[in-house]
Amino acid sequence: MSRKAITRREFLKNSTSLAVAGTLTFGMPKLTLSGNQDKSRVVLIRRQDLFDQNKRLREEVATQMLDEAVMALVGITEPVEAWKKIVRPGDILGVKSNVWRYLPTPPELERAISRRALDAGVKEENISIQDRGILSNPVFLNATALINIRPMRTHHWSGVGTLLKNYIMFVEKPYTYHGDSCADLAAIWKFPVVKDKTRLNILVMFTPLFHSVGPHNYNPEYTWNYNGLLAGFDPVAVDAVGVQIIAAKRRDYFGEDRPLNPPAKHIQLADTRHKLGTANPDKIELIRMGWARDRFI
Repeated sequence: MSRKAITRREFLKNSTSLAVAGTLTFGMPKLTLSGNQDKSRVVLIRRQDLFDQNKRLREEVATQMLDEAVMALVGITEPVEAWKKIVRPGDILGVKSNVWRYLPTPPELERAISRRALDAGVKEENISIQDRGILSNPVFLNATALINIRPMRTHHWSGVGTLLKNYIMFVEKPYTYHGDSCADLAAIWKFPVVKDKTRLNILVMFTPLFHSVGPHNYNPEYTWNYNGLLAGFDPVAVDAVGVQIIAAKRRDYFGEDRPLNPPAKHIQLADTRHKLGTANPDKIELIRMGWARDRFI
């Protein structure tokens, strides 16, 4: 993962040379900058101006970040055309968000996804954004496409709450997956209601929670303005990059290695046990875009 950070201008200039190669099990093209079919592409984009002077999220900046991440993933330099590679007019789209009250999926990003899905031709009645209760939501039950989006945070049962864990609400009894540090969360991704439907995974790293103690614990002292988004087709790869950033922040804050407790073993096991994606840094192509200060990776 030695690729240098690239600016939006450089991306727009160079993306016409992107090679399209192979397919992912998630039903969308696998696109890489190198043409290497063996690597999962993950985009990290950050913007220093994401928040205004009153610490309010700038929706237009968040939308630009999301668009640029999608363009970098699919190799198209126009936002709507890029989104047409993610969703199609005939799709029934479920956007799996997260409503944890301390750090929910930003509504600004939910609105941006909905707008772009409409721009791509998806009918409004075929779009639903929800977290809890999705198993009684007809859009999710009949979905042909899913977009998975949630903020990054430490978690009492799984070490971190990331994209893999976000699908636990597709299970009637989520607590049955809490054992052994939520080791087998990736098994949920093989259920018929989910399997092969996820078109895009977005790990929100605007203000990640890098430390917590106990169930549902939140202390704003352990968040920081990272101002980033991670996006990719492979949820395991995106989560693996997110955990690297959290680990680096913990070292920086505590002045020593402070392993997650419990360890986020479900990410590695999603690779080695469940073969869902890759957690191996050597098999992840990380594209770094935007603000570079204190990137931690």
